[in-house]
Amino acid sequence: MERSVPRFLIAGRLTRDYVILPTGDTFIDVPGGSALYATVGLAIWEPSPRPGMLSRVGEDYPRLWLEKFDQRGLDTRGVTILPQAIDVRTFTSYSDWETPTHRDPISQFANLGIPFPKSLLGYEDRSKSLDSRTKLLPTSLRQGDFPTDYLGATVAHLCPADYLTHSVLPALLRQAQFTFITLDPSPGYMNPTFLGDVPSIITGLTAFLPSEEEIRSLFHGRSFDLWEMIEALAVYGCEYIILKRGVRGQMLYDSTNHSRWEIPPYPARIVNPIGAGDAFCGGFLAGYCRTYDPLMAVLHGNISASLVIEGNDPLYALDCMPGLPQLRLESLKDSVRKI
Repeated sequence: MERSVPRFLIAGRLTRDYVILPTGDTFIDVPGGSALYATVGLAIWEPSPRPGMLSRVGEDYPRLWLEKFDQRGLDTRGVTILPQAIDVRTFTSYSDWETPTHRDPISQFANLGIPFPKSLLGYEDRSKSLDSRTKLLPTSLRQGDFPTDYLGATVAHLCPADYLTHSVLPALLRQAQFTFITLDPSPGYMNPTFLGDVPSIITGLTAFLPSEEEIRSLFHGRSFDLWEMIEALAVYGCEYIILKRGVRGQMLYDSTNHSRWEIPPYPARIVNPIGAGDAFCGGFLAGYCRTYDPLMAVLHGNISASLVIEGNDPLYALDCMPGLPQLRLESLKDSVRKI
């Protein structure tokens, strides 16, 4: 079947997720990852042409999952399957809806009286590891991973990735004449030791979308004021800085006119918070390309996140009632606050 050239590209990770929710519900070896959730967040608003996913997985990644993504309207031709097994497992446990941990899965399952899944044996938490400035990971995207027609797209979002990937890909996309590029940084380099390196990643982006935890980590020991941190990053030539704050919503700084906005989260019923931040980024990109208004883009992202967290399946939000995203967006407009 002939495929249209994607307008949107989402580059990020595909993972095999193990999740323990505050309710005690568990999900063992289910599809996840920033690329999947961000693409869903975008497809809620812009399902056609199919958004393209760029990622790297091993030969042990379930092909049935990729087939399912494709059947649901996501273009998976940009998923490179390497001829080796690659560990893309992630473990997340929530003590409450706001507090995830990725450590000590054996104790987490034991505390619930649930047998430890054999498929999680040997898992190592790398969430706090610093990135390398010189060494690529097996999952690091390369120029050769792009299907030829993907470079005919015009808009891209880069999900969290290692420092080297984020150092190289924005320049590659600009060279390919991409109009808008947004980027969600990785905890692996949002650290004081990389404070002098982050500006080179930010320069030239349409939007930079860190979490509150990441920006506080980057400026640790230097500042406690979130707006001060945001403005310090904005001077490096990024049009918009959007701070993701989970259940506290978002903060938007527009460097073109120095305006500040605070946006509360849509009051969704939380079923599973995994992927909310990534879905927000995908929705933001769709909203910006629809309206060219950063505030409206944040509202689109906000609603994408609200729909994703109301289900346990990453693709759940694609089945929402027609018109529901727009209804939610309209109801949220009056809640924004200009600072």
